[in-house]
Amino acid sequence: MVAGMCGLYYVHALFAHHPAVIAIQAAAALVMIAARVTFGRRSFHAAANPTEGELVTRGPYAYVRHPIYASILYFTWAGALDNFSLPACAWAALLTAGAVARMLMEERLLTARYPAYADYQRRVRRVLPFVI
Repeated sequence: MVAGMCGLYYVHALFAHHPAVIAIQAAAALVMIAARVTFGRRSFHAAANPTEGELVTRGPYAYVRHPIYASILYFTWAGALDNFSLPACAWAALLTAGAVARMLMEERLLTARYPAYADYQRRVRRVLPFVI
């Protein structure tokens, strides 16, 4: 994920230029902040393994299972598409692959740790409310 983000920055495709797309990136940043506040200090945990505490299903987590990763994806794809080029899309795809890998690893660990996670997975989509 870090390589994808750095690549987008290097090819000048991380930040949008059009006002509507800047608004999407701002909204993505706000969702990330809301998710971090909802999750608390535990959201600054670098490893994929679950931290101590209860399963968080409120705030942005009531709409998507991975709002922090979703925010990163919304932000980076908005920038990549606003500054469209094949390298920009390749870097965004690399970042997406990293995010998907992390989400799948975390979900395996969360399912093992929290029995209620299986029901949560059935009710709440991974990164795009009501869709994916």
